[in-house]
Amino acid sequence: MSTEKKENKLKKFFKKIGTRNLIVICAVLLIGTAICVNYILYNQADEGDIADVDIDLGNTDLENTLNNDPNTSNYFAQTILSRKQARDEALEVLKSVATSDSALPETVETALNDISQIAKDIENEANIETLIQAKGFKECIAVISDGKATVIVESDGLLASEVAQINEIVYETAGILPTDLKIIEKN
Repeated sequence: MSTEKKENKLKKFFKKIGTRNLIVICAVLLIGTAICVNYILYNQADEGDIADVDIDLGNTDLENTLNNDPNTSNYFAQTILSRKQARDEALEVLKSVATSDSALPETVETALNDISQIAKDIENEANIETLIQAKGFKECIAVISDGKATVIVESDGLLASEVAQINEIVYETAGILPTDLKIIEKN
């Protein structure tokens, strides 16, 4: 095919499409390419950030105590360790979803939000436990999940004023209403 025929076909093509439409097509392709490049760069940055996320659920002294004495009947120590292990497993699953190349963006966003919520719950639980123990309770465990809380305290019978104190601490720390709080006595 001669160059003259190629030029004629090219002119016919441009006339048929129109210069304006050709500019629009090029702009769409350029924007699409920019979006793809942005997604690739943003996705790689997120993966690095997520891989570096390490929420310390702490309390290695507790693990060492329980590991040194496997017959420990301390309910509170066992419960704290079980909670820590369950959270560790949940965080691992969420991290793997968040860093997965095959995960949908909405799924990754949900996993990141869940990781953030778990971190907030851990912080609120620790603060609640510390404040309740400061009120004179020897042992305390707080568990927050789905906007609800359960507080387990070592007690031989809670007074109404102690229940009110626990309600107040949980509300001020985590914003959880007394209707969404369960207080359990453990002796």
